[in-house]
Amino acid sequence: MDLIEVTKVSLEALKANKTRSGLTMLGIVIGVTSVILLTSIGSGLKTYITKQLEGLGSNAVWVFPGELNMNAGGGGEGVPGAGVAASKFTFDHIKQLEGESRTIKAVMAYTENNGMMRYKGKSLITQIAGVGPDYQEIRDQKVVDGSFFTRSQYNSAKKVAVLGKTAAEDLFGQEDPIGKKFTISDQRYIILGILEEKGAMGSIDMDKQVIIPATTAMHQFDMEYIQSLWVQSQDSESVPQTKEEIETILLKTLDDEEFSVLDTKSVLGVVSSILGVLTAALSGIAAISLVVGGIGIMNIMLVSVTERTREIGLRKAIGATPKNILTQFIVEAIVLSFVGGFIGILLGVGGALLVGRFFTTTITPWSIGLAFFVSSLVGVIFGAAPAYKASKLNPIDALRYE
Repeated sequence: MDLIEVTKVSLEALKANKTRSGLTMLGIVIGVTSVILLTSIGSGLKTYITKQLEGLGSNAVWVFPGELNMNAGGGGEGVPGAGVAASKFTFDHIKQLEGESRTIKAVMAYTENNGMMRYKGKSLITQIAGVGPDYQEIRDQKVVDGSFFTRSQYNSAKKVAVLGKTAAEDLFGQEDPIGKKFTISDQRYIILGILEEKGAMGSIDMDKQVIIPATTAMHQFDMEYIQSLWVQSQDSESVPQTKEEIETILLKTLDDEEFSVLDTKSVLGVVSSILGVLTAALSGIAAISLVVGGIGIMNIMLVSVTERTREIGLRKAIGATPKNILTQFIVEAIVLSFVGGFIGILLGVGGALLVGRFFTTTITPWSIGLAFFVSSLVGVIFGAAPAYKASKLNPIDALRYE
């Protein structure tokens, strides 16, 4: 009996027991779907964050409180982590950076706080960002209506604000907000301008932000220290020198574990490492479903061997060899895994496309290939034991089996 004929017999056996075959494939279907869907979400998140960071410019540099250890966690191998530390940045540090650096084009303070905006009975809880007068250039987000606050207004901590487009629409509707006064936690502010649409950056919707001078924010929210510093280098080539200058200048008043200096490339490396580990972990969890599916195939096929004992005995009695029986059951397991893997791919890709309407997803060919390869391999491995058991049945005892 050649392989083609054995395959036909196997397919007929599976077709005759559709319910059992469907239940046997279920674990493989779930496993393959999970692997593709989770890797698509993880890869999509990585792509999204990468684009957001690249949008900040190749000459952007950030100074954060605490020490960023690029080798923390995971046994010290490639998983970055940040030390927990309170900020000690002050406006004096900004003055030092502006005065002593030769490659810094602009530097500003940056703070984030949540606050309640109120206007004529309407209220809106949103993020209040305290920034410097160079915000438009550093963040690359321009005012499309009205104007941004001046350095004079910044230095004197004036209560002026620039709104994101969504924040302006939510609070003022169709009314022109320029020149209007509103309150943030009972403090009255005047609106100077509206920023262009920028979209979300991670969990922060830039269009819902309210931008005020960082000097004003420090008083408004009773802050002693600036949360972080945003720096713009002269160009992308001078970024390494800018980082060195920042570290040299800040080390005059701060300890090295009290701050970290990162550029776009560094942040992308950190994000890629974290998301890479996360995606691998999620894929590993999903891959467990494939193993469970393989165990399901083995268990159900072992039951099938018992149910089909008389059939196996009859086939052996009319000339089927142990090799024929072994091949038949292995082919059945492979077909179940193959079909289950194919269905899982369709569901996984379809699910990723559906989720992609709400979140960024990236369907990676390697995840599809890997899931399909593993599902087929599962069929061979877990189908071997039932196939071997079936091939070793004594035909006389099998024919007597009730």
